[in-house]
Amino acid sequence: MRRYATPAPAASVQLLSEIEAREVARTSTGIEEFDRVLGGGLVAGGVVLIGGDPGIGKSTLLLQALAAMSAELRVLYVSGEESAGQIALRARRLGVEGRNVHFMAEIELGRILAALEAEKPQVAVIDSIQTLYWNELTSAPGSVAQVRECAAQLTRVAKASGITLVLVGHVTKEGALAGPRVLEHMVDTVLYFEGDTHSSFRLIRAFKNRFGAVNELGVFAMTDRGLRGVSNPSALFLSQHDAQVPGSCVLVTQEGTRPLLVEVQALVDTAHVPNPRRLSVGLEPQRLAMLLAVLHRHAGIATFDQDVFVNAVGGVRIQEPAADLAVLAAIASSIRNRALPRGLVAFGEVGLAGEIRPAPRGQERLREAAKLGFSLALIPKANAPKQKIEGLEIVAVDRLEQALERIRR
Repeated sequence: MRRYATPAPAASVQLLSEIEAREVARTSTGIEEFDRVLGGGLVAGGVVLIGGDPGIGKSTLLLQALAAMSAELRVLYVSGEESAGQIALRARRLGVEGRNVHFMAEIELGRILAALEAEKPQVAVIDSIQTLYWNELTSAPGSVAQVRECAAQLTRVAKASGITLVLVGHVTKEGALAGPRVLEHMVDTVLYFEGDTHSSFRLIRAFKNRFGAVNELGVFAMTDRGLRGVSNPSALFLSQHDAQVPGSCVLVTQEGTRPLLVEVQALVDTAHVPNPRRLSVGLEPQRLAMLLAVLHRHAGIATFDQDVFVNAVGGVRIQEPAADLAVLAAIASSIRNRALPRGLVAFGEVGLAGEIRPAPRGQERLREAAKLGFSLALIPKANAPKQKIEGLEIVAVDRLEQALERIRR
């Protein structure tokens, strides 16, 4: 007679309307820009995965955050890549007070889990998840099986004990997190470091956050004392020209809940090869070709025999379509070799039919531009404010040809 396994008792079923909904308590990291990206701070039992290029500042930022939190919380730093001496030297160089920061150099998962059980930290950093291994598996550290199993067990412990866990992840040469994609599904928050390692500025962007908004952006400056938050990031992405120059337009973009002013530069020059080049840095390359076709069809400005280069100043990556109008204004300005009006900002999506579509959070963008001293805004008609914004003249348009005509000097 076949024996069947006894089914496990079913979990209790509740009505969604009867479940108490409470705001999640957050703990500040002591770094305002880091808290912004996290959605207000760390959450007990939450698991954060942060990735980025080697040397971009992941370990530096987390060491600073742990040192700041150690005044009130019990914290643990687990390093699988650097020795205790190396971490201590970095702390001295950064001027970090590590008196209350507990440290462990280990890559074997069993010992790390035992340390978490014994020390009972409130916040723990694992640097990095790709260096860990579980001795029940025969594969090497960093393999798909090891990364998946180690992350799963650490996440399970964090949820059960209420420890806030921060995992550092390696990235591939394409910039994606190394290892199985399920790693990003396991954790609550996924953060990416952006920026050029040769520049002093660093950006942290949230791509997933179960406890806050996605696409939030934190801006940092790398100094000899570590990473420092930048309170006015728009200043980083605006060039200081003595006079207005052709091919430059200021865009008001939206990064999460923060409006950000970024200078978009365009250079259009005669092509000396049969196939003109189309190069875009910080903006979507595929979208540039589409915008040039719209510019020709609906505004009568041809670029089929021109090289077109577009750049977002400061190394920021702009992903929203609301950048379209500023990009086309900069291109038209470069072709005409005429600077745009002084104090101009622009935003708006451009459709294939030449229409200007509205952008989300238009009022917030306009208020930010006015606060920073801009006096003229070229925007979609649907984003026109009902009440006048002091110091800001609004030019609201619904067609591309109208927009370019209104800013012709």
